[in-house]
Amino acid sequence: MNLTIIAAVGLYAVLNSAILWWITIKTGSLRRRYKVSIGDGGNAHLTRILRGHANAMENMPMFFVLLTIAALMNAPLIAIHVLGASFTVGRFLHALHFTAESAAGWQRQAGFTLSFLAWVLVALGVAGHAIKLMLA
Repeated sequence: MNLTIIAAVGLYAVLNSAILWWITIKTGSLRRRYKVSIGDGGNAHLTRILRGHANAMENMPMFFVLLTIAALMNAPLIAIHVLGASFTVGRFLHALHFTAESAAGWQRQAGFTLSFLAWVLVALGVAGHAIKLMLA
């Protein structure tokens, strides 16, 4: 097993954790500002950031399961970096859009596109390699 490849996955997992921490801290700050402890209290800004946080939690786990499997299948280090960096930049742009009270639509679109494309590519790579190994 190549630990450098696993370390690369770890790096992107930590960077995405930092994005989640940022969203979590920002959400807590908005909850205090708007005096809302549960739900969104009908506040549009709080609704927005909660949706962004939920979206991150919906997308990050499966991407990292697949990226870890790719690493364990000895995917090329460059593939791990390209996929991990694309996903991370995408999630950052997406979070940037949702943490703002209002933001340009390009951030959400670019963030979604980058992260979703990386997710699809890692899934296809793992599926293709798994089928190849099982048929060998």
